[in-house]
Amino acid sequence: MENLNLIIFFLDVSVLYILLLGAVWSIAFSSKRIWPPPKKQSWQYILTWVCFYLVFLLNALLIVWDWNSWIINDPIRLLIGIPVTIVGALLVTWGISTLGSRNTSGLQDKFVDSGPYRYTRNPQYLGDSIMFIGLSITANSLFLWITHGLLILVFLIAPFAEEIWLEKRDGDEYLNYKNNTSRFFSSFHQESR
Repeated sequence: MENLNLIIFFLDVSVLYILLLGAVWSIAFSSKRIWPPPKKQSWQYILTWVCFYLVFLLNALLIVWDWNSWIINDPIRLLIGIPVTIVGALLVTWGISTLGSRNTSGLQDKFVDSGPYRYTRNPQYLGDSIMFIGLSITANSLFLWITHGLLILVFLIAPFAEEIWLEKRDGDEYLNYKNNTSRFFSSFHQESR
């Protein structure tokens, strides 16, 4: 089982590096971006989502097969990790339900600045990051800490590529929103806009 975990881990890391390279490429060469994809049937769309689904599958396998293999053997980790995971998942769900599936998958649909987007420009990335930290605490796997850390890095870089695209797509409406709403963290006591 240990050799299988190593294979899954290295495959996971390799796919995560593809996602990282795609995000950095999209920032450096926005006219030839990979993310957000130019259209649904494009190779960029297919590559990105195949990589994400593969990473999520490989991480799920590591949760099961590498469970409790690291340093925090105390069950208290469950009392911390599970609520953190739930909070992150709820934020992701709220973001997806507000943004809609087309926008969530990186396809052009419409500009959204309501729901959690009133407080942060990237509630799904923020929620995913919180959720993956919670899962890492819960599963107690060094492999997951590494893969989830790389995935969180993708989520920290991807908004920079999206911002270039949104500025071109939505112009002043997005620039005003960008100037008034934090990329990740914002006060939840802002006045309604």
